Order: sequence, then C-alpha cells, then structure tokens
Amino acid sequence: MRSISRLLSRFCYNHPNFAIPNLMKYIVFGNAIVWLLDMISGGLASYWLSFVPGAILQGQVWRLVTFVFVPLFSDLLYLALSLLLYYFLGNQLERAWGSTRFTVYYLLGVVLTALCGLALWFTPFRWYVGIVNMHYVNLSLFLAFASLYPDMQFRIYFIIPIRGKWLALVYAAMVVIDIVRFALAGQYVLAAVPVISLLNWLLFFWEDLVHGGQKARIRVQRKVTQKPVDLRAAQKQVQEQKGYLHKCCVCGITDADDRNMEFRYCSRCEGYHCYCADHINNHTHVE
Repeated sequence: MRSISRLLSRFCYNHPNFAIPNLMKYIVFGNAIVWLLDMISGGLASYWLSFVPGAILQGQVWRLVTFVFVPLFSDLLYLALSLLLYYFLGNQLERAWGSTRFTVYYLLGVVLTALCGLALWFTPFRWYVGIVNMHYVNLSLFLAFASLYPDMQFRIYFIIPIRGKWLALVYAAMVVIDIVRFALAGQYVLAAVPVISLLNWLLFFWEDLVHGGQKARIRVQRKVTQKPVDLRAAQKQVQEQKGYLHKCCVCGITDADDRNMEFRYCSRCEGYHCYCADHINNHTHVE
C-alpha cells in the first residue's frame, strides 16, 4: 500500500500536465444539466447515462464516463446543497494539492468504482449494480478535505456548527454501517463495494493513517502559543537602548539627529539596511 501511495505521488510530480483545471466545475455543471434533462424527459437521461455493466459490455461504453454526471438526488434542494458542497470541497482540495493531484485523486475513484461495478456483474449479485454510482467517490472528497483541514467548521443547513473531523467520522460511520449491513445479509461481495470505491482515499492518505498518532504528537509538542507583538512598546525599548530608532548606513544620520528626516529600508540589499531620504536611491547595494 505504501509503495502504491508513493508511486501515485511520484506520478503527480512527474506529470504536471495530467490535470483538468476546475474539474469540479464540470462535474457540478454536468449533474445540473442531466437533472434538467431528467425533469424534461421523465428520467430518460439518467437511464441512458447511468452505470449498467450489461449495456456497457454490449457496446454502450459511454456509460463508463457519463455515470459521473448522473445526479444522486431528484429533489432540487438536496441536489443543490450537495453540488454546492462538492464544488466547495473540490476547489479547496485542488488549491491545496494542485490540479494534477486532485485530478488523479478523483479519476482514480471513478476508475475503481467502474472496475468494481464491472466485476460485480460477473457475480451472483449482478442485479445490485444500482449501488455502483458516485456516492462513495463524492464521499471521499469530504474525507480528504477533513483529513487536510480537520478543524475547519461547517454549518449544517447553515445553522448547526460542526468541525470537519466530526462530520467526517459521521460519514465514515455511514460507510461502516453499509458494510456491516451487507455482511449480515450474507452479501459479502457487496460489502467490498464501499471499501473499493474509497480506495483512492486510502491510497492518498495511507502515510497519514499509519503515522497519524506520531504526527499528532509532534504537532502538539511543536505547538507554540503566539502572543501579539506590541510594536510601539518594542520601538520605545529600542530607542531607550540605542537612543534612536533608524540610522542611515551611509551618512550615519539618525532620527534623533533630525526628526523630520525620512528613512527607508532597501529591498535590493541583502539583509536589513536602513538609509535616509538622501541615500535611499544613492548607495552601493549590499550583496
């Protein structure tokens, strides 16, 4: 698992052009279009675009891609809230990771889900392929975001505040419940579907899962309480010690010698070098 995780990271690093910028924008827009077509056609759009292994094996290969755009909710309110959430999560992950890594992460989830659905077709549970959709892939977005930003606060229904790590645990519990439910019903193959669909999250965060406790302890040990700096008090202390606050590196004039003199720090000099108004543009730069 660790070697695969490292290979994925190396692939993302070596292939920066393997990216679809603003990927979630296209996913969300596609879901909205298919929902509108469903409203017009009575669900015919989703019927022709959803993941159906039997139809795919008969030549309808476009379903391997188009099932990504089939909406999971028919209710407009739930659909709008879910798409807004996934758009936000996807954009934040893309900013944190870069377009290439996020594209690989999302497409890997899609590929694993498709392979799982095709494999399921050749088992006695072939009639349960309806559970093969984008639910668990979209769920992996939330798990990834919560793994990166566990303390970010969300507001459920714009009212109830809850931190990302706790909401991620709720989602993880839902996945575990699905697995247990299938296992208790004797449908062990179906119990593997959520795990396989979330394998992209496991691969990308395997190192964090293995070393999570150690990294958490290191973060706690390195945590330093930051106190606000009183700039005026600091300047007053410097003036009391030196008798001045600014001193020109060329002529040596200070703000104590001439209170009307302006002083600047040169951005081209290496380090911090102060100059008066007469020498800020007339001095040899320190390199």
